[in-house]
Order: sequence, then structure tokens, then C-alpha cells
Amino acid sequence: MTTTVEDQPEPKAGSHPSGDDRFGLVDKALKRTRYEQHALIEVLHVAQDVFGYLDADILMYVARALRLPPSKVYGVATFYSLFTFEAPGDHSCMVCTGTACFVKGADDVVRDIATEFDVPEGGTSSDGRLSLTTARCIGSCGLAPMVLLDDEVLGKLGSEEIRQRIRDLLATEEEVA
Repeated sequence: MTTTVEDQPEPKAGSHPSGDDRFGLVDKALKRTRYEQHALIEVLHVAQDVFGYLDADILMYVARALRLPPSKVYGVATFYSLFTFEAPGDHSCMVCTGTACFVKGADDVVRDIATEFDVPEGGTSSDGRLSLTTARCIGSCGLAPMVLLDDEVLGKLGSEEIRQRIRDLLATEEEVA
């Protein structure tokens, strides 16, 4: 006899095998949405906000809770570019690559950051300290090229100045440790 997702019991708060309390926050979102399947995207957003990313365990947890096939949950999560499937670095750098930023050298900024800090575009450095992503448009074209370094807005800076800000951020972190 094959067990399906529909045969699985609905998860209860604090019932995740890992004992990770963050699943309790996902459970609250599930309860608030009354375990409705149409709330999948909302629940995935909550899960990503709580964990920082969506891994296979999280996707399976949501699938079981909403009584959806895991393939559907995975399909929805991979369709939308706002969902990420790898743990983010300690610091994040998002470079706008919209038209105004592109014209002002955003591609050079991305390439230079990737090279200097050994971080792939759309990925995280091997030491886990920096994630580098791009966005089609952040909506601050007057600040081109636009970069978000953690929560700090960096605008109208060249590649070297942006890389220096990243160096300073990482150096400050080393001094604290």
C-alpha cells in the first residue's frame, strides 16, 4: 500500500521532527489561512521569511500541511523568482541590473564583486559570508548603479567604491568575532 500526502496527518505546532521552533511560526501561518490550498504562496513566503530560504524539508512540510502533492509545491516555489533554495550568506549584496543601472555599469559591478569575493551571481561564497544577487529593477533609477548591501542603499557609486564598502563590512565582522 502506497502512502500519499493526503494520508499524512496534519502537522501540529511544535511537531516537526527536527524540533526547530521556527516551524511553529509556519504553523501559525497555516492555521491563520485555515490550511487552505490556495494559500500556498502566502505560506511559502512566511516559511522563507522565517528560515531565510526554502529547502526540501520545508517544502515537504508545507505540502503535507496543505495536503498538496510535493511536486505542486516545488513547481510553485520554483516558478517564482522571489523564492530561494539555498541558505543566504551572512551578508547580502543585490545589484540592480535594470536599464538605467546597466547603462551606468551594473554589469561591471556584478562581475567585479563576483571575482573579488569569489561569489557566483545568484549564489553564496564558499565561506558563507556573502550572497550576490541581481534584480531587474529596484525602482531607484536616479541612484544608478543601485546596490543594496544588507539593508543599506548604495547609489551613484563605482565598482571600486562598492567593493570597498563590502571589504569594510566583512572586515568589521572579523573584528567583532
